[in-house]
Amino acid sequence: MLNLSINKKVLLFGFIFTFFSSFGQSFFLGLFNPSIRDELNITHGQFGTIYASATICSSLVLIWFGKKIDDIKLFNYSLIVIGILFFSSIFFSLINNIYLLIIAIFLMRFSGQGLMSHTSSTTVSRYFNKRRGRALSGIWFGLSSAEFILPILIIFLLTIFSWRTIWHFISLVIFIILPIVVFYTIKNITFHSREISDFNQNKKNVKYIKSWKRSEVLKDFKFYIISLNMLAMPWIVTGVFIYQSFISESKLWGAYIIPQSFMIYSITSILTLISSGFLVDKFTSRRLIPYMNIPLLLGLLIIYYFDVRFSAYLFFGLMGISNGLANVLGSSTWAEIYGVRYLGGIKALTTALMVFSTAFGTALFGLLIDNGFSIETISLISILYISFSLLALLVIKSAVKPIILSKKT
Repeated sequence: MLNLSINKKVLLFGFIFTFFSSFGQSFFLGLFNPSIRDELNITHGQFGTIYASATICSSLVLIWFGKKIDDIKLFNYSLIVIGILFFSSIFFSLINNIYLLIIAIFLMRFSGQGLMSHTSSTTVSRYFNKRRGRALSGIWFGLSSAEFILPILIIFLLTIFSWRTIWHFISLVIFIILPIVVFYTIKNITFHSREISDFNQNKKNVKYIKSWKRSEVLKDFKFYIISLNMLAMPWIVTGVFIYQSFISESKLWGAYIIPQSFMIYSITSILTLISSGFLVDKFTSRRLIPYMNIPLLLGLLIIYYFDVRFSAYLFFGLMGISNGLANVLGSSTWAEIYGVRYLGGIKALTTALMVFSTAFGTALFGLLIDNGFSIETISLISILYISFSLLALLVIKSAVKPIILSKKT
């Protein structure tokens, strides 16, 4: 393989892990929603309840297991995560009843969306300091790339192969590629490894911020208000991804409009990631948080008022902008405010909350759909949530800052 610097190896590790986290993400699992529902003869609401229940369970386990990244060598922890993802993908192909569906979704949400993204973002947030924003934006290209490539690819493959065969292939790719990546990139990375830069070699006037323990973070009111804003994107977008077929049918868009819209979503995510990394490094995450959900809010207004096919592209494009901001801010904000010493435990909690919120979105969307609510009404509910959480954040904006302990001279 290429002889890369240690900085680039860490970025490559983060990029590939975020790409492979897509197998447990809602946009990917939602592509198999119609096939599974038809085979098991279940409704949108039943699927949503199962998906939500399994996701909630995965978030609870993640709070415990995610914290282990603070205690176990990163190389060993990553191999464990890969093993769980490999087993989960094989198990997913075996679904033939509701009980196995619950276990399979639990495993994919825990290993894919949970552990893979948690491992990559925690590693990069901890390793990089001065260029944390750009580093995080770089690794989240992995997920954006998956969102660009996989929807159209899977829709095409489903016309040739069964959904079970596709999952067999996924498990094979995981088994072959990921161990090689881990051996090459982070085998020698330790807890105390930090980025190699001029900044790191000249430590005069470096500000040291307090590293909060998870128990301390849970007592901080700012954490909950910031989390309200951070969680808007996961639960709303998960509902859209899981029930994309319902939205297409409601809007009369046709089978390929939303898969094509995913490409727009991915492009705007990537463009936002490029700019947001530099913006975070220049202005700090805490100053950018209020802007994070505004594009999503505008997109929901478009869905509420318009039915034309072009509105799908605008909606997904605006979602992509919020997604690009959320991916970077969702990792850098906690490191910036609460320090990096106990970041694994804090990130395990916030990732679990994110996973929990996706369960909430899935259950809420499914319940509303089964009770006859239109996508327009669901959009209005989402608009009200974003508006409330944004207002609360603006009220406490001046208090969102780290505690400076000392300076080294």
